[in-house]
Amino acid sequence: MVLARPRHGCRHKYGVTLKKTTSIRNTGENKEQLMQKEHQLAEAVEAALDKKAQDLIWLDLTGICSFTDNFIVCTGTSSRHSQSIADNIEEKLKRQGVRPLHTEGRGEADWILMDYVDFVVHIFSARAREFYDLERLWRTGKRRDIHELIGQPT
Repeated sequence: MVLARPRHGCRHKYGVTLKKTTSIRNTGENKEQLMQKEHQLAEAVEAALDKKAQDLIWLDLTGICSFTDNFIVCTGTSSRHSQSIADNIEEKLKRQGVRPLHTEGRGEADWILMDYVDFVVHIFSARAREFYDLERLWRTGKRRDIHELIGQPT
């Protein structure tokens, strides 16, 4: 697992990544690691839905993208709403000991990006989502049903 040392001397996990390696990606993941990754992805989706994120989609980019396996893309109705979605995702995953490797855009909240290594959360304003159109840019990725991840009927 990739670990980083914060200033206070204790170690925190960032993302769901790796076991005893210095690279960012581990292609030889075992079943337990994959289950943990899916559980964390499901937690992020549920946290976004708990805060009423709109038009949430899950893009599976496995084998297509070199820096992550999944995108979660959703829309907030206002800056405060987008920040609230991001806060809830971060809080829910932090309880499991998982922190984002990198976060951007919280101040403006037009596009908040949260990088958990194996998945990246994108929280857009409606205008920014239409402008950047990640779904079109990453159309080679498989659009997956979030209900298969969180176990609710479609």
